[in-house]
Amino acid sequence: MDAFADKLGRVGAWCGQNKYLSAIKNAFQNFMPATIAGAIGVLWTNVLVHETTGLGALWSGIMVLEVLNPIFAAIQYATISCIAIGICMLVAQEIGEANGEKGAYPAVLGFIAWLVVTPTTHTADKFLNAAGEAATFTGIGSAYTGATGLFTALIVGILALEIFGWLRKQEGLKIKMPEQVPPGVARAFEVLVPTFIMLVIVGAIGHGLFLATGQYVNDLISTYVQAPLTAIIGDNVVAVMILYVIISLFWLVGIHGNNMVSAVKESIFKPMLYTNTAIYTGKEVGNYNTFNLTMMQMFAEWGGSGVTLGLVIAIFVFGKREDNKAIATLSVVPGLFNINETVTFGIPLVLNPILGIPFILAPVACIFLGWALITFGFCPPVVIEVPWTMPPVFLGFLATGGNIMGAISQLIAIALSTVIYIPFLIAYEKFQNKQAAEAE
Repeated sequence: MDAFADKLGRVGAWCGQNKYLSAIKNAFQNFMPATIAGAIGVLWTNVLVHETTGLGALWSGIMVLEVLNPIFAAIQYATISCIAIGICMLVAQEIGEANGEKGAYPAVLGFIAWLVVTPTTHTADKFLNAAGEAATFTGIGSAYTGATGLFTALIVGILALEIFGWLRKQEGLKIKMPEQVPPGVARAFEVLVPTFIMLVIVGAIGHGLFLATGQYVNDLISTYVQAPLTAIIGDNVVAVMILYVIISLFWLVGIHGNNMVSAVKESIFKPMLYTNTAIYTGKEVGNYNTFNLTMMQMFAEWGGSGVTLGLVIAIFVFGKREDNKAIATLSVVPGLFNINETVTFGIPLVLNPILGIPFILAPVACIFLGWALITFGFCPPVVIEVPWTMPPVFLGFLATGGNIMGAISQLIAIALSTVIYIPFLIAYEKFQNKQAAEAE
């Protein structure tokens, strides 16, 4: 067990120190307030103030607030529908800072690099100009700014700033100004040549790929990277169950499992969530994804990793030892907000061979349950991002667009987790009692 824990610890240390994984994780975390604001916009326009799908169908009086809907629709578009722009800037900022850059320039540079490889001229066959030809217009398509553009944003943001960082180290590329020149102006000239060369390189890569394939960078990445990853991992119940086994194993040796896999998990499952949101709001047409980030939080992370709120409930109902009940009492409030460090390190679950089994089994069983409930139509698909600290049941209700079946589905998951923990809790307390008797 010690050797296994040591190996997992080394993996965890590598993940925590890896520049790219840290940059991706931090970028998504820093953008989260914006996406939550966008989710509130979706709730307002589709769940509250909507005459057919929302509260307006039950109470017409609320439709007096419909005049505010364009505001909330704009918030949703500027955040969720434009997430690729924000993530590109944030991941570029993270890479720039890791490479020693200061200020906001890396974020701006990341956005410019992304725009260089993004098509901005489009032909609209449905609209004709004065000559009777298909009209052209300039702009950025939503396919590039939304969920389908996330992988491109991550790759371009990282690649551009790594190229820029290397060029910045070349002394021959620096334009050095006299000491009398203000520092801000001197720095602007110092990064001028690296900036230009980097943009030329990124632009050449994008244009070269277009000439070779007839597709833009985003289309290639979406087709040959994002779609296969979504099919292999994101839309595969077995792969998702294995993911939660890995998360639990990290936790059992004292490493924050979710933090270790968050970069991979968010880059795959957040786009799937925003695709569902776009379908739900009518901005896209297609089939809902069963799995996405909020769906996984709803079924396999409520109460914290290991769905340990089920263990807390089991202790209150079947626990006999006062020390365990005291820890459970302290763990209730944090657990309701999906924070479980109190019970994880208080029982403890770390390096616990008895309770470690349900700690792995319960989230795996709950994610399979969620997949089955959604697949067979009992639970509606998860379409709205909800803060991860939202208490269970409320989370299920809001995440499914204000559908009561989402809340009921999460109650079933809570019951399943509790049932799984019960026999192991009883066995663990017998073990504790035996140890206490031997110590006397």
